[in-house]
Amino acid sequence: MGGYRNSSIQYLAFSFTDPGERFFEIAKNLDIYATLFKELNRYYVDEINPNKTIKTSIDAMLKSFDPYTVYYAEDDIEDYMTMTTGKYNGIGVIIGSLKGKNTIMLIDEGTPAEKSGLKIGDEILKIDGVDIKSRKGIDPGKLIKGQTGTTVKLTIKRYGSDKVEDIIVSRDVVKMKNVTYYGMINDEVGYIDLKDFNSTASKEVRTAFQELKAKGMKKLVLDLRENPGGLLNMAVDICNVFLQKDSEIVSTKGKVQDWNKTYTALNPPIDTEIPISVLTNSRSASAAEIVAGVIQDYDRGVLIGQRSFGKGLVQITRDLSYNTKLKVTTAKYYIPSGRCIQAIDYSHRNPDGSAGKLPDSLKKAFKTKSGRIVYDGGGVSPDIEVEKQPAPMVAVALSNKNVLFEYANKYHFEHPTIKPAKEFTLSDADYQDFTKWAVSQEYDYTTQVERDLASLEASARKEKYFDNVSEQLNALKTKISHTKESDLLKFKEEIKTLLEQEIVVHYYLQKGTREQSFAKDPEIQEALKLFRDMNRYKTILKGNK
Repeated sequence: MGGYRNSSIQYLAFSFTDPGERFFEIAKNLDIYATLFKELNRYYVDEINPNKTIKTSIDAMLKSFDPYTVYYAEDDIEDYMTMTTGKYNGIGVIIGSLKGKNTIMLIDEGTPAEKSGLKIGDEILKIDGVDIKSRKGIDPGKLIKGQTGTTVKLTIKRYGSDKVEDIIVSRDVVKMKNVTYYGMINDEVGYIDLKDFNSTASKEVRTAFQELKAKGMKKLVLDLRENPGGLLNMAVDICNVFLQKDSEIVSTKGKVQDWNKTYTALNPPIDTEIPISVLTNSRSASAAEIVAGVIQDYDRGVLIGQRSFGKGLVQITRDLSYNTKLKVTTAKYYIPSGRCIQAIDYSHRNPDGSAGKLPDSLKKAFKTKSGRIVYDGGGVSPDIEVEKQPAPMVAVALSNKNVLFEYANKYHFEHPTIKPAKEFTLSDADYQDFTKWAVSQEYDYTTQVERDLASLEASARKEKYFDNVSEQLNALKTKISHTKESDLLKFKEEIKTLLEQEIVVHYYLQKGTREQSFAKDPEIQEALKLFRDMNRYKTILKGNK
């Protein structure tokens, strides 16, 4: 009995001493940090900006944990609120620099900017009389934002005109949509493009789904591609649209056990039978992966596309002093099969400090409701994989250098109207006109083959073989060297698709871009192909492809 008591005393001493030592180390290092900063502030040769310096040090510290544990200084709170609520006070434009000109690159549908008559391609010269062209360091976006009910005067010059005009726009609450588009692809297949998970995501999905049902939708394509995620409860509510009430959706497990929780569907579903194709790619993350993974775990729909990003971490926000905030990773989430889709191990770093992917040897097998095998630790894998074709370098250069955007401005000026978005295509004559114009524009690029050849040449020089192979290398270099004109013809279909979308957005904004893409989108076409073969759809959900 005495021995039992002694062992208990030793355990208690250990358990209380260890946290004490830990708190001492924390206090000691905080004291060192404060002392160091005071000495820097007193003796460093230049003046130190305390806000900037401290934020830099905090950001560096948090970066050593994971990319999602983030500090928001007081000046960043507005951006934080925009991210979580999807709302801000402004007019609804995205401004970019185009050859040194502040240009409207995109206008959100239904916003004050659209209603005022502003157009994509307009150059902004002044904001409320402030000449932003001549004054460097001014952020036009911040000048345009302001309280709802106030106005902002934009002095603009429209493409193709030397006339300068003032447009007065009333600021309002601009809501960033989670569902950027929904509509019917054909007579029976509906489409919902879900691009975010802020506080109104589930309401938007429910509304879109019900309206499509009223239009005769019999099958659904739910597009989660390029969706970075967001609020966990929105993912739960969206799953609830398709799953029975009380179905387990996701559970969280972390250091603070009191915060561990299992989330279930709280409401009656809208439809538990409609066939669903869920589209994912490598940029579908977090809450988007919960929805995709839950649909897969319950065999509620077929996933099409590429493997998702693999973010299985949960963050909460903690208020700090002086109106600052900390978003901190507190747990991992687990979907109904029991798997966690987190792909990157931030707790164990590589020798170079980078975080490594979870090796395949450590991945575990789990089963869906019908017994299909699925795996953890690597994102959510699609049931039907559609290989992602890399864009040719010429197309990337045309896009990055805004050559496509500038031609779309020119096309919009020369063609007051075009066909509806779903019907619009460029003719061969149109594309020939584009190529003639494009070859004179300033853009260049290096193809992968050219990069590989340059690497081979460098290796040959380093290892002193160059003299032996120089003739062959030069001949090969001549053979593969690209010209703009030949590449514009060689990759006509890829470039033409991008150009058509850039033109359509000038006339019909984001809605038009999505509708125009239906006929050429490989994942959407794969979903339509699957829906035409419902026996295959059912076979996949039973575990046989």
